Amino acid sequence: MDSNNLMYSKNHEWIGSPNEKNQAYIGITHFAQNELGDIVYLDVENSIIGTKIKAENSFGTIEAVKTVSDLFMPISGCILEINKKLLSQPELINKSPYQEGWIIRIEILEIKEYHQLMSSEEYHKYIQKSN
Repeated sequence: MDSNNLMYSKNHEWIGSPNEKNQAYIGITHFAQNELGDIVYLDVENSIIGTKIKAENSFGTIEAVKTVSDLFMPISGCILEINKKLLSQPELINKSPYQEGWIIRIEILEIKEYHQLMSSEEYHKYIQKSN
């Protein structure tokens, strides 16, 4: 996925463009993984598959050498899939946050929430202000 074609939340999650079934991938941004440092563990329970989670609610945690951080839904969605590769290779998030390091795939419940997220350009301005 091209990071310029994604939408971004203030919690540093990205979401890909929805497909024809209103499904999209979610992960954390390059900025977020860089701030966290070396990612050593991803805690997203299999039991969330099929669960509807509202925007800004947590769907799991990510653990780095320095800290543990919650993962937040950028928009409301039904969890369809967890990236199983990350359970044994969480470092893929550091190496490839926009391709191999996606975390979950969802069915979007509120498409208007997607359009309210930040574009790539808006997100880059946002992270520059917070530094």
